[in-house]
Amino acid sequence: MKHTVEVMISAEDIATRVAQLGHDISLHYRDSGSEMVLVGLLRGSFMFMADLCRAVTVPHEVDFMTASSYGSGMSSTRDVKILKDLDEDIRGKDVLIVEDIIDSGNTLSKVREILQLRQPKSLAICTLLDKPDRREVQVPVEWVGFAIPDEFVVGYGIDYAQRYRHLPFVGKVVRQD
Repeated sequence: MKHTVEVMISAEDIATRVAQLGHDISLHYRDSGSEMVLVGLLRGSFMFMADLCRAVTVPHEVDFMTASSYGSGMSSTRDVKILKDLDEDIRGKDVLIVEDIIDSGNTLSKVREILQLRQPKSLAICTLLDKPDRREVQVPVEWVGFAIPDEFVVGYGIDYAQRYRHLPFVGKVVRQD
């Protein structure tokens, strides 16, 4: 498919919003008294996760999971697979799932269900991007960086067939027919 990528959210706007999210999350957990774990959902969240964990000022651990409902195409499937599980036990800890983008909600709902069974003290979600118009499964999301329209986006860790993750901005893919 021939296409171009147009800037949707600039690197500067992302940096400003991530700093604000880090501040808000830090205030929320500051008096918790429990260990905190940021769980990044790979691969798409890795850039957001790196910036967010530097912006969160309360002590925290970092862990990762890989869950997928995408193949190499542009649309989500309903089949969610856990490809990499956590390395650490989250029982009794404040867990913050860090996601790049919420589309249908299917993947995130499954991950949340799996993590809830592991008895964390609390379980919350922070996403860089949210597409509320695409939601098929409702999941509680405590922190949203940007609500966006139903566009196929790339950049800042988000790929299209393993391309464009390196872009410092979020861009929309525009077909060139």
